[in-house]
Amino acid sequence: MLTAVHAFSGLGVTDIAAARSFYADKLGLAVGEDMGGLTLHLPGGTDLFVYESPAFAPAGYTVLNFEVPDIDAAVRELADAGVELERYAGLPHDESGVVRGRSAGQGPDIAWFRDPAGNILAILQP
Repeated sequence: MLTAVHAFSGLGVTDIAAARSFYADKLGLAVGEDMGGLTLHLPGGTDLFVYESPAFAPAGYTVLNFEVPDIDAAVRELADAGVELERYAGLPHDESGVVRGRSAGQGPDIAWFRDPAGNILAILQP
């Protein structure tokens, strides 16, 4: 059995400087430097290690979700920071790019976007 004192997740990127700028400046997260990469200090007290990977390829699924109290305000904040939302064929996005699951009784209101390396992130209002 693994005896661990701490566990954390990691996320690969193609460019550490671009990742730092995106996560700190555009998303407003506290970002530290650690072990040759970045530590994102996420809301709720969780940390995520971000590292540059020469074999990086973005996943085809959401790798990080941000729960927000007001998705419309979050969409406006992302747009003001220059972040564009993803739109997926077959999903009922509204004019702002949000899939409104709450009113349909089909999950949260959610919108997706990408970091500079192509990782898929989401904001959602449960």
